[in-house]
Amino acid sequence: MTQRRSHQIGTGLFIVLGFAALGYLATQTTSLANYRQGPTYALKARFTNVGQLKLRAPVKIAGVRIGSVSDIQLEPDRLEALVTLAIDKRFNQLPDDSAAAVFTSGLLGDQYVALKPGGSPDLFKDGDEIILTQSSMQLEELIGKYLVGSGDSPAKKPEQAPSPNPEPETR
Repeated sequence: MTQRRSHQIGTGLFIVLGFAALGYLATQTTSLANYRQGPTYALKARFTNVGQLKLRAPVKIAGVRIGSVSDIQLEPDRLEALVTLAIDKRFNQLPDDSAAAVFTSGLLGDQYVALKPGGSPDLFKDGDEIILTQSSMQLEELIGKYLVGSGDSPAKKPEQAPSPNPEPETR
């Protein structure tokens, strides 16, 4: 009887440790544990398409996380997505002509907002809007363009159109 009970306790402990390991891996791979949330300032950006961008998605410069997406709303009057970015105050030296784009990590990964700093001497302030934006590129659209094609093939030569003033035939 004691051997059976020890097997039950060992099995239960093994299962609990397995769930703890899965929970640890889940937090490490979703970047929840990799980013400390300190004081931030807000920047806004408008996109015609944000794809599958989610709240708390990373905001990166040169591949380094500097903030996160704090809000995504559809503006009914302009029919555009207004994305609010929470940028860490340590990175308050962003030029006001910087550009924002929605990219995908890898081929089928999560989406994030990438910022490309500009060269202006003026800097963004809390609540400013990023004017230069590039919307998300949809995989379905790219596949559709590739399959359907643009109509012109480099191997084919375009047919010559008849001239508007044909020369009269001489007999």
